[in-house]
Amino acid sequence: MNLENRFMSFSSESKKVFTDACKTSFTLFKIMIPVSIIVKILIICGIVEILAGYLSPVMNVVGLPGDFGLVWGTAMITNIYGGLIVFFNLSNANSYSVAQVTVLATMMLISHTFPIEVRIAQKAGVRARFTILFRFINAVIIGGILSFIFLYFNIFQEESKILWQPGITNPTLTQWGIGELRNYAMIFLIIFSLLVLIRVLKNIGVIEKLNIALEPGLKFLGMSKNAAPLAIIGLTLGISYGGGLIIREVKEKALSKKDAFLSLSMMGLSHSLIEDTILMVAIGASLVGILFARIVFTIAIMVILIQIINRASSKTFDRFFSKNN
Repeated sequence: MNLENRFMSFSSESKKVFTDACKTSFTLFKIMIPVSIIVKILIICGIVEILAGYLSPVMNVVGLPGDFGLVWGTAMITNIYGGLIVFFNLSNANSYSVAQVTVLATMMLISHTFPIEVRIAQKAGVRARFTILFRFINAVIIGGILSFIFLYFNIFQEESKILWQPGITNPTLTQWGIGELRNYAMIFLIIFSLLVLIRVLKNIGVIEKLNIALEPGLKFLGMSKNAAPLAIIGLTLGISYGGGLIIREVKEKALSKKDAFLSLSMMGLSHSLIEDTILMVAIGASLVGILFARIVFTIAIMVILIQIINRASSKTFDRFFSKNN
């Protein structure tokens, strides 16, 4: 291939990747922008405090202070950073053990940013009520298990140490709006970079080798090898990126409904394993809960879920788990 043909091929590939990134980002932004505005209105109206009141008894069940209900409620309605701001405000007047912070952090990592992430999963074909209940119930279960283990074996009972705190804790509407625009710009850049990376890896044969290497593990978790690259992106970077790409693959019929459902279910329990894990360590949580226990718990729950899905008829699967877009 001569230089001119290579340039034309490169130009064509670049345009296609840029177009795909724009389409994928636009699909996400159609979800994220209106939901973010609605969430901001709900916060101003005090809905988070009302939710926190209902969550307080749940906190007591898993051995945490009732005030943590406000932390978890804020994280579920907004995002992890929103929950952490409330946590920092509470920690200024109270001290908490590593065990308490680890339990709270693990529950937050599984159940947070519901308005956006549930909508993304719904757009990819997973029923909203399943996603909400699946993540909420499993967050409570793992929280209760960790709390019992930590208390029974008397581990992580020392006082936690906070290594990091956010800057602006009560942004104005202007600051909030600017922050949202920055987030959207970053999301587009990351999606574009991921699509470029995936295309390059496909061209040099790495994706195929990765699929072959991960096929036994994915088969064990009920997924085909086609789900490998997207599942890895979701697990390492987060649902916004992995889910956005899954929406694209589902629309192009490159991913089955079952693969999309199981991938997003797995991401619901374990996603953004790099950034969010580091963030929770910085507030005093232990890796034992927020990473290792969460991964083991995710595998166990996925094995159970696969057994349920395999025994369900197509009609039952569509009625309770999946939906047509």
